[in-house]
Amino acid sequence: MSRPPTFTPPPGTRAYQLATGRGTFAVHDLAPNGIEPKGTALLLPGFTGSKEDFIALLAPIAEAGFRAVAVDGRGQYESAGPVDDQFPYAQGELARDVLAQAEALGGDVHLLGHSLGGQIARAAALLDAAPFRSLTLMSSGPAAVTASQQERVKLLQDGLAALDMAQVWEAMRALDPPEEADTGDGNGPLRERWLRHSPAQLTATGEQLRTEPDRVDELAARSLPVHVLSGERDDTWPVPLLDTMAGRLGARRTVIAGAEHSPNTDRPAGTAAALIAFWESVESTQEPRSR
Repeated sequence: MSRPPTFTPPPGTRAYQLATGRGTFAVHDLAPNGIEPKGTALLLPGFTGSKEDFIALLAPIAEAGFRAVAVDGRGQYESAGPVDDQFPYAQGELARDVLAQAEALGGDVHLLGHSLGGQIARAAALLDAAPFRSLTLMSSGPAAVTASQQERVKLLQDGLAALDMAQVWEAMRALDPPEEADTGDGNGPLRERWLRHSPAQLTATGEQLRTEPDRVDELAARSLPVHVLSGERDDTWPVPLLDTMAGRLGARRTVIAGAEHSPNTDRPAGTAAALIAFWESVESTQEPRSR
C-alpha cells in the first residue's frame, strides 16, 4: 500500500468530479500558474491506492509547465462504483474508463500508471493509442506479479470474501512490520481511504494482478513513446524483469535511487524530475498538438 506523505493537495489544486462519457471520477487537478500548459499528464494509481499517491508530484509537474491530473479509478476511494458486482471492474471496462477520462481532458495526454494502474494504462493504449502522447509504466511489469505477491493478493481476496472492510483493515494492520506502522496522524486517512474502496473492485483487480498475461509485444507494436520507471528495489516485479521489459519495448528506462515499489511517494523529487524530462523529450520530438 502506498503511503502518501499527506492527503492534502498543494495550493491551487482543484479537487472535483471529472465528468466523462462513462460517469464521473474524482481528480486532483493542478495546472501551471498563468501559462498555457506544455501538456497534460493523467496519473492512474495502483492496487489499493488513490489519487493522493501522486500528491507530492503535482507541484513539481505544474512548476515545470505541465498540467497534472491524478484520478481515482472506478471503485477507488472517492470515485463511485458497485460494491458487489465485479463486471464493471474487468480490465477492459477500466481501460475504457481511462479513454473516457483522456477524452474529457481534451485528449493528447501523457498517460502514467503505477503498478496495477500501469497494466490498466497499457490496456487502454492497446484499445486506442490515439488519445495519448506517451505512456509511463511506473513499477508495473510485463505480466502477473511474483508468486509471493500472488499469494498475498489471494489472501486478501479470501479475506474480502469472509470479512467486512473494517475487519480486513484490522487484519492487514496486524500483519504490518513494526517499521511500517503508522503514526496516529497517518492511520486515519489511510483507513478512511481503505474503507471507501469497493471490495468488488479490489477482488476483481487483484485477480488481474494474479493472472495478467504478457502483452509487451502488443504494446511494442504501437507507435507510442514509452517510459519504464521504477525504484531500485521491487518485490512486486523484480527490477531486472522491468529492465528486460524496457528493452523489449525500446523504452526509456529510469531507476530511482533509494525508492522501492512506490517511487512517487518514496522519492518524489527524483521521480518528478525523471517524468518531466521524458515528457519534455516527447514534446520536443512529436508534432505540435492542435490547440
